[in-house]
Amino acid sequence: MHTPPRHGPPLGVAIGLVLLGIGSVQLGAGFAKLLFDDIAPNGVVWLRLATSSLVLMLWARPHLRGRSREDWLVAVRYGACLGAMNWGIYQSFSRIPIGVAVTIEFIGPLVLAAIGFRRPRDLAWVLLAALGVLLLGFERGHLDPLGILYAVLAGAAWSGYILSSAATGRRWEGIDGLAVASLVAVLLVSPLLLTVDTADLADQRVLLLGAAVGLLSSVVPYSAELAALRTLPAATFGVLMSLEPAAAALAGLVVVGESLAPVQWVAIGCVVAASVGATRATRAGVHPDVIPT
Repeated sequence: MHTPPRHGPPLGVAIGLVLLGIGSVQLGAGFAKLLFDDIAPNGVVWLRLATSSLVLMLWARPHLRGRSREDWLVAVRYGACLGAMNWGIYQSFSRIPIGVAVTIEFIGPLVLAAIGFRRPRDLAWVLLAALGVLLLGFERGHLDPLGILYAVLAGAAWSGYILSSAATGRRWEGIDGLAVASLVAVLLVSPLLLTVDTADLADQRVLLLGAAVGLLSSVVPYSAELAALRTLPAATFGVLMSLEPAAAALAGLVVVGESLAPVQWVAIGCVVAASVGATRATRAGVHPDVIPT
């Protein structure tokens, strides 16, 4: 059977686009954490989601008429997961290092990937990830327990986001579902603005940096990775996305000045290796290949 060409970029360019997306997401996380000195995390979450929602709605211009009740329920569930994921991880960022937060968050999609395992020996990847989390515990004196819990919440929401993404893709064309879900997420987190000083939101510097966070964390990586997926197999894409925890740690070090203990770097390495192994084990199965917008 003849397979039509995918009309994607060359392999090397596609890989570069994925790496660009990863770097952009984590750079956005670093700038977001810098904003915490000027505005509460709830305000940064809203600014990020509002910026990405505005751009995605203008980009997609989703067709909304004639949608079934099931279509809207799927989109709302998708948006709820998106909102919870962003809120949880930003609350975590405000309490523990970015690299540690993303490493813990990554366990959610990794466990979801483990569901697709067919061979008992593949469970070794789950054990390796568990070892990484335990190693993080050796530096528990520097980690706020509440920050850890928020990262776990973000990881659970990320898993729900991946599952909802698949369901949304079956009911909405192109990026219409993502655009609508982003708008839903903004509406759901908007009550959090009651906890934010309105004077902070009116500050021009805060607005500009908040918009930059939204673009870096959502629009740029989504555009880059959407183009890359026209060339890269899903399994290869999943392996590359496994670099997220290490990239987060580097962003925390370079942008925010967060230094990690050697054992924490080893822990991050364990989770990265486990994610690579899990992705290869599941091949085209479920893996953390969805951009957290």
